Amino acid sequence: MTTTPALIEVEEAVSSGPSAPATPPASGRRILTTITRDKGALACVVFLAIVVLMAVAAPLITKISGWGPYQFDSAAINSDLGGVPHGALGGISGSHWFGVEPQNGRDLFARIVYGARVSITISLSATLLTGVLGVVLGMLAGFYRGWVDQVISRLMDFLMAFPALIFMIAILSSLPSGNRPVLLVVVISAFGWPYLARVIRGQTMTLANREFVEAARASGAKDTQVVFREILPNLRGSIVVMTTLAIPGFIGTEAGLSFLGVGVAPPTASWGQMISSSVSWYSVDPMFFAIPGTFLFLTVLSLTVLGDKIRTLVDQGAAA
Repeated sequence: MTTTPALIEVEEAVSSGPSAPATPPASGRRILTTITRDKGALACVVFLAIVVLMAVAAPLITKISGWGPYQFDSAAINSDLGGVPHGALGGISGSHWFGVEPQNGRDLFARIVYGARVSITISLSATLLTGVLGVVLGMLAGFYRGWVDQVISRLMDFLMAFPALIFMIAILSSLPSGNRPVLLVVVISAFGWPYLARVIRGQTMTLANREFVEAARASGAKDTQVVFREILPNLRGSIVVMTTLAIPGFIGTEAGLSFLGVGVAPPTASWGQMISSSVSWYSVDPMFFAIPGTFLFLTVLSLTVLGDKIRTLVDQGAAA
């Protein structure tokens, strides 16, 4: 995970910190109202809702379609031509809504639906773990400073100095298969939390010197009360922005690692794994590549556009 222009903008926006208890960010209702009035953002929400529904209701959806993600349909492929699907557009038909995989005849629709479940689960889990680590360690470094700040800051510098993708590949390649989704969440989070922690640390250091924090200390509040009652609420906007922008990056990272063969292991469905398998077939069956590639592209694009819209509203402090 590398520093992106969005991350740089967030850091610049929060580096000065609020001069008093932060102006309340746009409420959830106002953000929702503004998004529903923006056709582009609303289209992103609708598409993401479809993807999430696919992930949640995958078993029910595949029962309706009639094919599971691990079922083979030998009748849907032409063994005389090396396993190319029968019919046009990769075998799209009433039985196979998105066609079938070459050679084995597995239903692409079922694989896409279960691939959505993998991508959403891993990205949300990694975002949650990254958020907890980044917020807690960033607040500790910014609030206590001294040797605590030195230790955490050097750890952040150490992890951020690594070319993350290369080391993710190396680590995942050396680990036993085991529960690969859990390993992916842990490894992605291990390299992802310093970027959030650095932003939280800088804003916490600014907030710790504000009058309302000094007033809380003077009233006898303990450190934990100051951190959770005074500082943490003022970090809400930054946390929302950073975590929202992290989700599409984590989906892309999971897909990339699966594409390279160190992510989700077969036969578990994964969009990145499907794209990897389609490379040798794109000239004779382009739909095998186009369908999972389109879903991955639109999911990442929708999350990025929606995250950017939320960032704008949070920075404004109120919905337009």
